[in-house]
Amino acid sequence: MKGYIHSVETFGTVDGPGVRYVVFTQGCPMRCAYCHNPDTWQPNINEQKETDEILDDYEKYRPFLKEGGLTVTGGEPMLQLDFLTELFMKAKERDIHTCLDTSGVTFNPDDSEYIEKVDKLLKYTDLIMLDIKHIDDEEHKKLTGHSNKNILAFARYLSDKNFPVWIRHVTVPGITYKKEYLTRLGEFLAELKNVKALDVLPYHTMGVPKYEKLGIPYRLEGVEPLDKADAVKARNIILYTIKKCREEKNNDNQ
Repeated sequence: MKGYIHSVETFGTVDGPGVRYVVFTQGCPMRCAYCHNPDTWQPNINEQKETDEILDDYEKYRPFLKEGGLTVTGGEPMLQLDFLTELFMKAKERDIHTCLDTSGVTFNPDDSEYIEKVDKLLKYTDLIMLDIKHIDDEEHKKLTGHSNKNILAFARYLSDKNFPVWIRHVTVPGITYKKEYLTRLGEFLAELKNVKALDVLPYHTMGVPKYEKLGIPYRLEGVEPLDKADAVKARNIILYTIKKCREEKNNDNQ
């Protein structure tokens, strides 16, 4: 099966455990204001690649990927769910660790046929990196053009299955870098039982030249990058809230 592929990185170090072979799929329904890959938005363009073609290329780098594996990101990989599932299924046949980096925006809890496909994908997936863009639904719509309801539903679905998840969250000055929202995110994450790691990433402007090249207005023009120290503070607020909520729940249950 073929999928639309934007690009491939053969030595990724921030896309899951170990050194990763990273496949960037083409196409994304969201329009995140801080997206640094706007060239991945348009679906059904760029090169099409067979699953075997990708995995055969992976084999060339396997000696460097012993402690890592294959990560598929985007764009939004779950737009090409059948392709993604076949790729991961064949990867597991080759004993390759599989990681999906997704926003979860395509998740539809009310579509039983879709849920069956998701469950099939999960059979061949070792780890999901779930990007939660904003915990507030209205602010999420402003930031991405979409509601966060399906994303949070996906997080709960994965928790119910106790499927391992790494949470990713970008902190943007004046948008997500607010104690109110960081606390609410911590309260939500405290409900989940499957979170294995939390990555809080500082907003940066490295993607701005792409917008200029593509002739797309950059919506966060004038917003300064967030200092790494502030991202650490944001992460600490989230972690503190998670711990506090879980302690309160344990006390209530005693």
